[in-house]
Amino acid sequence: MRLHRGETLFRQGETGPLYHLKSGLLKVIRIHEDGTTTLVNIIVPNEIIPHHSLISPNPYFGTAIALITCEIEVLNAREWYQQLQNNPDRCRTIALQLQEKLRMMQHRIDQLTEVSAADKLRKLQAWFEFYIAPTTLTEVLTQDEIGQFIGLRRETVNRLLRAQSASKLDS
Repeated sequence: MRLHRGETLFRQGETGPLYHLKSGLLKVIRIHEDGTTTLVNIIVPNEIIPHHSLISPNPYFGTAIALITCEIEVLNAREWYQQLQNNPDRCRTIALQLQEKLRMMQHRIDQLTEVSAADKLRKLQAWFEFYIAPTTLTEVLTQDEIGQFIGLRRETVNRLLRAQSASKLDS
């Protein structure tokens, strides 16, 4: 299956299959009761989602939307869970996938615990470069989404990005 930028893979609260992201990037957003959204995760190639349903089925935690063109394999949930029951070694594979995602999230937490806004942005850019390069942060996320991801206002993100650009021009 191919998804293009802005297309939705699944919606918060729905149930359905699991997905293997073969290429591209997805964002996962939470939609609040008042209609506002918050960016909560970025899914990178080779991840199987939703993470919280790899061992047992659950409704989708958020809405997954393509940030860039994505190639996605749809995994039949019933077959997936049946294979887990018939082959316990697959649980180790899933545990390793979850461990890698946990490490990725630990880096994200490190960004959020920075005191200065500039350091939060710098760490997010380093995280993005490590996990998502060569695509850059500002190629796929809006300033508002960057702010949501690191707990800053869009205006602050805008100011910091302009300062970074000016600093590069001065160098």
